[in-house]
Amino acid sequence: MNWRYRHTVLTLCMLAFFVTYFARLAISPVVPLIIDDFGVSNTAVGVALSGMWFAYGLSQFPSGILADRYGERRVILVAVGGTTAMSLLLALVPVFPAFVLAAVLLGLAAGLHYAVATTLLSRTFDDLGTAVGLHSLGGPLAGLVAPVAATWVGFRYGWRPGVALAAVVGVPIFVLFARRVRPTEPRRPDQPMSERLRIGPLLELVGRREILVPLAVATLGTYVAQGVISFLPTFLVELREYTPAFAGGVFSAFFVVRAGAQVGLGRLSDRVGRDASIAASLLGGALGLAGLVALPDLARLPVAVGLPALPEVVALGVVVFLAGLGSSFFSAIDPRFMDALGDAERGAGFGLIRTVYTVIGSAGSVGVGLVADLFGWGASFLVIAGMAGVAFLVISVNALVGEGR
Repeated sequence: MNWRYRHTVLTLCMLAFFVTYFARLAISPVVPLIIDDFGVSNTAVGVALSGMWFAYGLSQFPSGILADRYGERRVILVAVGGTTAMSLLLALVPVFPAFVLAAVLLGLAAGLHYAVATTLLSRTFDDLGTAVGLHSLGGPLAGLVAPVAATWVGFRYGWRPGVALAAVVGVPIFVLFARRVRPTEPRRPDQPMSERLRIGPLLELVGRREILVPLAVATLGTYVAQGVISFLPTFLVELREYTPAFAGGVFSAFFVVRAGAQVGLGRLSDRVGRDASIAASLLGGALGLAGLVALPDLARLPVAVGLPALPEVVALGVVVFLAGLGSSFFSAIDPRFMDALGDAERGAGFGLIRTVYTVIGSAGSVGVGLVADLFGWGASFLVIAGMAGVAFLVISVNALVGEGR
């Protein structure tokens, strides 16, 4: 496989991930318009969005089984094509129950992509961490573009065109992927699907020490990242009393950091080891989230050693950089799982692992919001800072006792 084709595959996988992420993020900015149009509550729309994210996590496992049977290329095409079609359906639904159903179907289609694309890249690249990091750029790039584009279109032309923007980017990327990526050979084309769903082998796989420990770390880290992505702007407005516009700018900066950090961590994991890279990311996240709570004190900290106080915006930049680093551990931990799986296990096995930590970790949105309602935003972010710290300790101890990679 020549250099040019390998990087064509990588680029198109990244763009496919961009489509599936864009479609999910394009809904949130126009939620107020959806509520007004259908005459429903915030809770009702929250149920639709929770259903979408839950379905996204749930479809990771069957995506691996389907890839083993039909090949990665076909499944990724279904993911991109299905996401595009469901975005259009979401924009056309006449009643709210149909909106909920379309949102869940959108999550199911989008969830077919990531695990399968990672498996395809494991066939294509030796430096898998670097490749996964570059592939994961699709998510932060969508995080930069989708909210801005959907907000501008939505408030000018209505929420339906805002949501349908995903189809505008989805169609050309679907065509490019179909034309430029060659068919991939299925790993298990003749094995009955029922054999892949037996509980015993699945429990044995996730119960292996080399899987179970990083799986616990990935679950904690996903919970933290989901909470930050869901509520960082609200935290900055409610606790720090920044303007919504400034908080939105900080949120965009968070995604810029996340984009660069995912590439850097992936490359670092290929050079110095997976666990060291994961630990560095999670330690940064723990310090950054705690720093967001202690921000005024951090700005005054240099005074204690006789130096002028920092401008708060400088201290904010440092802690946002660390928080962005903490949410970027996926580009190191996903290759860690692939390293622990045999070639024949990577399709369904990695899909199962992604389903476990994505579904459980998706509770971060609910958990962070609940703690904030009960005890305030400061306590809420300190809790997830502590969880990032626990994840750092777990992966560090695992490496020190000789079980790391």
